[in-house]
Amino acid sequence: MDGVIRVGRLVFAAAMMCFGVLYLVFAGGLGGVVPGPPWSAVSHVLAWVVGIGFIAAAVCIVFRWQGQLAATLLGIVLLLRALLVFLPRLAMHIHDPAPWTSGFEIMAMSGAALVLAAMLPVWGTDFGLGQKNVQPVLAKAGRYMFAVSLVVFAVQHFIYDKFVATLIPAWIPWHLFWTYFVAVAFLAAALSIASNKFTALAGILLGAMFLLWVVILHAPRVAASPHNGNEWTSEFVALAMGGASLVMASAPRRDGRPQ
Repeated sequence: MDGVIRVGRLVFAAAMMCFGVLYLVFAGGLGGVVPGPPWSAVSHVLAWVVGIGFIAAAVCIVFRWQGQLAATLLGIVLLLRALLVFLPRLAMHIHDPAPWTSGFEIMAMSGAALVLAAMLPVWGTDFGLGQKNVQPVLAKAGRYMFAVSLVVFAVQHFIYDKFVATLIPAWIPWHLFWTYFVAVAFLAAALSIASNKFTALAGILLGAMFLLWVVILHAPRVAASPHNGNEWTSEFVALAMGGASLVMASAPRRDGRPQ
């Protein structure tokens, strides 16, 4: 599974790098593209900080220097954003699908970052035994966070089936069938990841599905609306979820060994 781990790590880091660049483009006023949810920027100053933070985390993860620390901090920051920004919105607008989608996209990527952190070697800052004890706990929590997010996505596919069907390219037949197929696939993957059984197969298939969406679903939409920040964000979210799924395919077993 070393190859899957490497590809998942690099794809996930590439998505974080893309988010960082998108923020810096917005902060510098270069392209007029405003990042869409769940990454909407509040101010240009904050956009500079967040953009640099995403890029720094991506570089550390790619080169694995301070990678464990960077991935852990990334996971914690994303989790805090989900809890502090999107959880209140969800509570106030329980029937609005937007905070559900955006909040659990961040939750899923937070979980993936925490799982990835446990796989990275401690090259750089080492907090000793405390770090070794905490990291597996965070990884296990991250696995459940990712699985719960998939369940939310599946439920949304069932509730908003007709809307989801409109997002499928016109040249693909049986839109409703694929909508339900994806929902069932999410549920199956969630069950596998949460139970830690057949995780490798589930993660690889899920990752392939997300990366296929990057090419056939999101890339044409970005090409059609290159100044639409929502489309760019959706593209990068799909890329991040593809990498995150491959990371989950290699999630440590209970004995700490990768599958």
